[in-house]
Amino acid sequence: MDSVSVFYLIVGLILADYIFDLYVSILNAKHFNDPVPPLLADVYDTAEYQKSQRYKKKQLRFGLLHSGFNLLLILGFIFSDGFLWLHQFSTQLFDQPIAVSLVFFGFLFGASFLLSLPFSYYDTFVIEEKFGFNRSTQKTFWLDQLKSLALTILVGGLVLGLINWFYLLLGLDFWWFAWLFIAVIIVFMNLFYSKLIVPIFNKLKPLNAGELREKIENYATKENFNLDKINVIDGSKRSSKANAYFSGFGSQKQVTLYDTLIEKLTADEVVAVLAHEVGHYKKKHIIFNLLMALLSTGLTFFVLSLFINLPVVSQAFGVENPNFHIGLVAFSFIYAPVNTVLGIVTNIVSRKFEYQADDFAKATHSATDLMHGLKKLSRDSLSNLTPHSLNVFLNYSHPSLHQRFRNLKENA
Repeated sequence: MDSVSVFYLIVGLILADYIFDLYVSILNAKHFNDPVPPLLADVYDTAEYQKSQRYKKKQLRFGLLHSGFNLLLILGFIFSDGFLWLHQFSTQLFDQPIAVSLVFFGFLFGASFLLSLPFSYYDTFVIEEKFGFNRSTQKTFWLDQLKSLALTILVGGLVLGLINWFYLLLGLDFWWFAWLFIAVIIVFMNLFYSKLIVPIFNKLKPLNAGELREKIENYATKENFNLDKINVIDGSKRSSKANAYFSGFGSQKQVTLYDTLIEKLTADEVVAVLAHEVGHYKKKHIIFNLLMALLSTGLTFFVLSLFINLPVVSQAFGVENPNFHIGLVAFSFIYAPVNTVLGIVTNIVSRKFEYQADDFAKATHSATDLMHGLKKLSRDSLSNLTPHSLNVFLNYSHPSLHQRFRNLKENA
């Protein structure tokens, strides 16, 4: 395969991905007005259901606009030899390969960051505001952007620079060391994300003494589950949407409850949601997901090592001699279908785990409380109750609400 063929392969993959996503989005939208399943008939009243329909349509139009803009931007940059120009610009500034790559990717990230800002702003202060979700202030929004930018520059620059150094030092065998390095980061972040990253953006505080904490502690004792770290996160500073998550393992495990979750649900319903999260831990889903992340990362680096030094890959973007940054960009486009397949497999496994966690919550606490809690969360987030099955299969990490309720009812 020559460089011209590789160029049009990359363009074809970009277009195919966009067209397929567009097809799935439109197919899903055609089912917005499907009858609500009887199991979910009491989730919305008439006014709330109409509001959810407007929200779905608004999000669809916005998503199509954003993805269409990104497509034109990427194709325009490729066809105008943007990657060649950026490579030449970076090499004029520095001779050292790592510095060249950091400038190259720094420019790409900076441009992407600035171009995506208007979309983030509109989504937050127009769409989410209109439908009553946004609680973020201008100050919070812009501070979030600056903090995210700083983290990406510091952490992303360090990671990218070290991987590039492995490549320069070890040649095609770099992938082993890059994999090990990223694996350490993945494990570290799984253990300490809530301690190191979350406090940069949010305030965490222990759950206060009271009925809810007492019920959670009673549940943990009953299930012989050592849970001495129950934190509340101030999610309400950005959105009215509620959530809860489990993080860490071993001595570092903890449950984090959004303050909005505590606001919206009864104590028994919160315990049911917590029981679901405990189910993930008891069933070893967290360890499994961690191992899968490590294996998929290793596969990615291995395949990257097969592509990165091929002259036709760099030449597809007009750069004569293979180098790290051009090879990595080209690889990201070529590897996209593999990532899509891995994502689908990950979602299939994730949905299976969600069923198992629901079953655990039902067996150890209450299916009724869990269903009531899920109904409230779906209502308050204006969830789509009639998603198309293909969209669920491809994109949902959780079963649809109807699928979860059917499972909880059938196994009651």
